[in-house]
Amino acid sequence: MLIIVSYDIIEDKKRTKVAKELLNFGKRVQYSVFECDLKPEKIEAMKKRVMNFVDLEKDSLRIYYLCQTCRQQIESYGVKQGWESEADTQII
Repeated sequence: MLIIVSYDIIEDKKRTKVAKELLNFGKRVQYSVFECDLKPEKIEAMKKRVMNFVDLEKDSLRIYYLCQTCRQQIESYGVKQGWESEADTQII
């Protein structure tokens, strides 16, 4: 399943740790936005690891689940390409 993960983490060190964790699961498409093509159990593992660094009182983390129809309607312009631009993607 393709998910979009975005975050707004106030503390620099935590923000860096979140980004490093997300790189283990997907591609960075903007500074604080990642596209991840994952099986459901990997999504749960990703959430568990990333949420260790999110302060629910100060920070935010958003996960958007994209259906196949939505995935086919992604438009991307410019230098950052995501999953939609790859011919063969594999769900981790």
